[in-house]
Amino acid sequence: MSEAGKADNADGKAYRVLARKYRPASFSDLIGQEPMVRTLTNAFAANRIAQAWMLTGVRGVGKTTTARILARALNYKTPDIDRPSIDLAEPGEHCKAIMEGRHVDVIEMDAASHTGIDDIREIIEQVRYAPVSARYKVYIIDEVHMLSTQAFNGLLKTLEEPPPHVKFIFATTEIRKVPITVLSRCQRFDLRRVDAGLLVEHLRGIAGKEDVAVEDEAMAMVARAAEGSVRDALSIFDQAIAHGAGSVSAAAVRAMLGLADRARVIDLFENLMRGDVAAALTEYRAQYDGGADPAVVLTDLAEFNHLVTRLRFVPEAAQDAALTEDERTRGVEFSQRLSVRVLSRTWQMLLKGISEVQGSNRPVSAGEMVLIRIAHAASLPTLDEALKSMEDGAPALSGRGSAPRIGNGGAAQPAPAMSAASGAAVAQHRMPSSGGGQAMRLVETSPAPAPESLTQPAEPEPEPQIVPVRSLEEFATLADATRDLAFKVQLKRCVRLVRIEPGKLEVSLTDDAPKTLLNDMTTRLKAWTGRNWFVSLSRETGGRTMAEVETDKRETALLDARSDPAVAAILSRFPGAKIIDVRIPDAAVAETVDDPSLPVEPAGEDDDEI
Repeated sequence: MSEAGKADNADGKAYRVLARKYRPASFSDLIGQEPMVRTLTNAFAANRIAQAWMLTGVRGVGKTTTARILARALNYKTPDIDRPSIDLAEPGEHCKAIMEGRHVDVIEMDAASHTGIDDIREIIEQVRYAPVSARYKVYIIDEVHMLSTQAFNGLLKTLEEPPPHVKFIFATTEIRKVPITVLSRCQRFDLRRVDAGLLVEHLRGIAGKEDVAVEDEAMAMVARAAEGSVRDALSIFDQAIAHGAGSVSAAAVRAMLGLADRARVIDLFENLMRGDVAAALTEYRAQYDGGADPAVVLTDLAEFNHLVTRLRFVPEAAQDAALTEDERTRGVEFSQRLSVRVLSRTWQMLLKGISEVQGSNRPVSAGEMVLIRIAHAASLPTLDEALKSMEDGAPALSGRGSAPRIGNGGAAQPAPAMSAASGAAVAQHRMPSSGGGQAMRLVETSPAPAPESLTQPAEPEPEPQIVPVRSLEEFATLADATRDLAFKVQLKRCVRLVRIEPGKLEVSLTDDAPKTLLNDMTTRLKAWTGRNWFVSLSRETGGRTMAEVETDKRETALLDARSDPAVAAILSRFPGAKIIDVRIPDAAVAETVDDPSLPVEPAGEDDDEI
């Protein structure tokens, strides 16, 4: 423990967690956010300071901390400097109070607990008063996406034309839930996930200050588990120090997080690629008995599969500081031996298997079935390879003289054969062997005499018509055509498109999406388009849902209508009138209106709505 920590304990002070103790106090302390710091530095130097900022990013990357540092920079004042400054090396007059969240002119509000128009109305009434002691009155609103629609609308006018002594700083993890009308009035900064290598260096520096002995592999595991969040990394590191009684080892972190040994995960991956089911199941059960969660084991396999695929195209990625030595050396070996097709197929099977394990009442058994499928498919040709071999034709097999094709993982894959001399088909039957591999036996079959009904020329059966689907909108159109309105509503509200191509659809789902939605999408796509579809759940966020897009279009249309001079004149002429909808007439309606020979229905005198 460091001398400062010992002194705190000796004085009876409460222990401060590492995430608070090492919270950045200046822009130079921030890690991984260089683009934002560079932009703010240039803006302050040129005196082009915005009136509002929007900070967005995942949890723990420093949104609230950055907001406080920005408020400190705006109100920076020392005996020598009395202007906004990015260089905060010397503590200013207001710095300590601002960073501790108790300055009277820096108001922090949590929008998760203050969501209504009354809270925003209070801010609107206070902004006209000058700051008490600082240069600017700064409003920091955290989780701003939680505000209600009325609260957002009430804030628009003040946000667009605030008094010169007022600045707004917003922070959110759900930028898509913030209205575009608010975003357009702010400078937006996307705080990036912190690279694992930077996190390792940051943890190594804190370990030195705390006088804690840490293994390099343990720091790599903590950085990987944090997923780019500095706060999560420090929280896990704090827990690991307590778990290890002052020292942090890889075994302690692995036991604390319920992780499997990375070397054993690689061994399991190698068994699967070799098609050795028995060895794979034995290793999987040993990891489970050691405390590893089945879903975590499959997730680790998927991560290593992704690493191998990435190393195939980006060999320099092996120098990542977050990788262990086994991942670095054996990952490069696998990337040179395995084809992209096999890696892609394994990736898809693991993604589907992870969701199966997480939703199963017997996750261990579900995990074993996933591993059996992967090991069985490891030595099989991919679909395009099988089709190509059928089109090209395979050489006849003659007992042991046939040459097997060496597939990925070292598994021998005999090619399909056709006996051209006798005209007899040679069928290949794969039977499971005792060692978990696959054996092959050949069965010669004689052609059966054709029935009389087959001697007559038969009319060709009509091929099923394939309906193309190139977007979620076309998918929704099919649901509308089949009058499946309930599914259409779920599709529009809960599905975010990541990528789509013929026969493959990759999406992400909202939190309120039904668990059966992916299966429902697969079933309906096959029934409505006449072809098989593979629908997968992506880790990427994806685009906006169709419902969000329609809502934005409607809000934009209403704003455009209110700014139209004719509509504004009508609203001023009829007090109490309001715009409830905006409709753009199509060509047929437009021609009908322009034809003077057609009767026009007069508007009612009592209509108060547009």
